[in-house]
Parts: sequence; C-alpha cells; structure tokens
Amino acid sequence: MNLIERVKRICLAPAAEWLVIAPEITDMPALYKGYVMPLAAIGPIASFIGFSVIGASVGFGGYFRVPILFGLMSAVVMYVLSLVSIWVISLIINGLAPNFGGEKSPMQAFKLAAYASTPAYLAGIFHIVPALGILALLASIYSLYVLYLGTMPLMRVPAPRAVGYTAVVVLCAVVLMIVVGAVVGAVGHFGLGGYGAYGAMGNNSTVIVDGGRNQQAAQVAAAIVAEQELAAAARQTQAQQAAAASAATGTAAVTGSGSVVANSMPAAAVAVVDQNQLKALLPDSLGSLARTGFQAEKTGMATMMISRAEGDYGDPQGGHVQLVITDLGGTQMVAVMAVWANLEEDKETDAGYDKTTKVNGRPVHESFQKNGSSGEYATLIGQRFLVQATGSKVDMATLQNAVNGIDPGKLEAMKNAAVKPAG
Repeated sequence: MNLIERVKRICLAPAAEWLVIAPEITDMPALYKGYVMPLAAIGPIASFIGFSVIGASVGFGGYFRVPILFGLMSAVVMYVLSLVSIWVISLIINGLAPNFGGEKSPMQAFKLAAYASTPAYLAGIFHIVPALGILALLASIYSLYVLYLGTMPLMRVPAPRAVGYTAVVVLCAVVLMIVVGAVVGAVGHFGLGGYGAYGAMGNNSTVIVDGGRNQQAAQVAAAIVAEQELAAAARQTQAQQAAAASAATGTAAVTGSGSVVANSMPAAAVAVVDQNQLKALLPDSLGSLARTGFQAEKTGMATMMISRAEGDYGDPQGGHVQLVITDLGGTQMVAVMAVWANLEEDKETDAGYDKTTKVNGRPVHESFQKNGSSGEYATLIGQRFLVQATGSKVDMATLQNAVNGIDPGKLEAMKNAAVKPAG
C-alpha cells in the first residue's frame, strides 16, 4: 500500500476506494505502522508549532505561547490518546454492526476507522495557525461522510440503515471524545509537574503585552489557552482514531500545505533512561536557593515512553525555581523537536522578551518578564533531553545557571547507553 496514493484516493474518490480496501488482507500492526501512526502525528506536531513555537495573538497588542515543555508533553499525550481512541472506536463500529444488519469483523472495523479519519488527519496541519482550527473541524465533518460510505462495503450494513448506523457510531465517538478531552484537560491541569494549561498561564507561559494592560491581557490569554487547547484536543481525537497495541514505530514530517512524507525510525530500539539517573543530576541547591523537594517518574506506553526528574528550589524571600530534566527519546515526536532545533527568533516589548537561538550548537529558548514575575530558560541536549528551568522572583542568570549546571556530557552518555540494537 502506497501511503500517498491511498491518502489521495480516500479523500478524492472515497466510494471507489472503499471497494478496493474491503478485500485487502492486512493486520493491525501493519496498518498502524504504514498509515495511522504517520498521519496521526500531523495534528499534535502542528498544535505544538502553533501554540509553542509561533504563538497566538490575544488582542490588546500582546500574544502568548504555551511553554516548550508543556507543548511537547501535550503533543505526546494527544498523539498517544489519538492512537488509543481509534482502536476503541473500531470496537464500537464492530460491536454495533449486527444491530444494523451488518456483519462483525474486527479488522474490517479497524480499517474503516483508520481510513475514514484521513481527511481529519491531514487537516490537523491547520492547527499551525490556531485561528484556522475551524477548517480542521470541517475536515472532520467530511471524515464522517467518508465513514458513512465505508460502512456498506466493509461492515456489510444495508444501504437504508447505513445513515442510522453512522449516526450512532458518531454519537458514541463524541462521548469518547469528551472523555478523552477531560483526560487531556486533567493532565494539563494536574499532571506533568504543573505544566498544565491553567497552571502554565500562571507562571510558566510567555505572555508579553504592551503598556499597563498586562493583567487584563493575561486573563484573556488564560481563557483562550484553556478553551483552544481543549477544543483542539477534542477535534483531533474525534477524527484521529488509532490503536496503540504492539505497533512498530513510525512518524511523519509535514511539508508544504498538508503533504506528508512518511519516514521510518532507525533500526534500533530507543529506550528512555531510568528516571533515577536523571534525578541524580539534580543539584542540592541553586546558589542561595535550597532544594525543597523533588520527584522522578517514567510514564507512557509501548514506544511512547518519557522519563523525567524535577527539583523544586526556594529561598525565604519567595524566590522559586523548578528545574526539570526530561528524556523524550522514547516518543515518536522527533519532528516536534526538529522544529525547535531549527528555529531562531527574538521578540521584545516593554513588559518582557522572548527569544529562541542556539548556544554551543544547541537550541535554547529564553523568556522573561521584566517585573520578575516569571521566567524560563530551556535547552535541548542530544536531540532528546529537554532541560528547563522556570521560576518567579529570580533573575535570568539564576535560571541559566540552573540549566547550565546540568552536565551535558552525562546526558549525551545516557543517550548512547539507551540505544539498543534491534532484533
């Protein structure tokens, strides 16, 4: 199966293509690797670019960005949940078929769920510009039509009952979408060390506005972030239906206005390093800031693992720094990291500044509010280890020293040790 040709035909001539797909013999892992996993990555990557790299206007002469770390984590969570969701929806398709005169077939149901999502997968590219999210929603509606056309040849549902069958499947999918949206929201609010959509807007996000309208614009930004993040996750999840199972690794690089080039991962099994190894790199203090707590965790599933260690530091004057080391080596979001690695920009207003550049050949993101309310300094080491310091009531030098105090040589050595030959 040629990915590009299948994408073209399922979008432009779905009725005819379903007749070709119906008798095809395949299995779930093959369909994951060759089709679902590359396409499902488009939306999360585009959302990361739109919210964390480009940023969005909030009016009042300002803009906001979701912090780099939270943007990466959100992209990974959205990607994993989209993969799981498609499998669950295929179960719904299969289970409901006999109620509408159709025939049960788990593989046919999975093919139907995966291929019908194609238009919505491609439209995920519009999330690069958050304001164009409505176009992704329209593509999702077209995906429902493609789903309807496939119910008859794949699930053998009689034509008079195909509309009702599709409607019930969609209703169940919407319920699933709401549940998944709630999970994404919960992860954003409570998980990942406080880098959630709500918490992020408190201290860690980049909000730069002019004049004396800081507080008003920041409040508007917080509302927009919460609404758009949840809406984006919901739209993508409804259409990006895929199952995680034991699928082999795959990713995609988005080029032009929606064309996709599928790439296979290197012939090696990349395992994230043990979280306790990362924790051992956290210092006991950062200058006058004593360590007040730390945590380490490894989370994810199959090839979507992440390990991280986080240290909290403070002083009696209220200064606070959170230093986080994250190993993203086990994820499929390589393209997300590549975007950041090749970005350079510099923005500044009376309220603060935000810039992305390279230091010693490594990408570095730096943002700071001149009133000292928040700051962030982050770098990517070995194309997989994200080291980030965020803080309040501290200067930028403190954040830079916190990140630069982590020995990059030790992380590079961990990177090499974590790669195991395939087979």
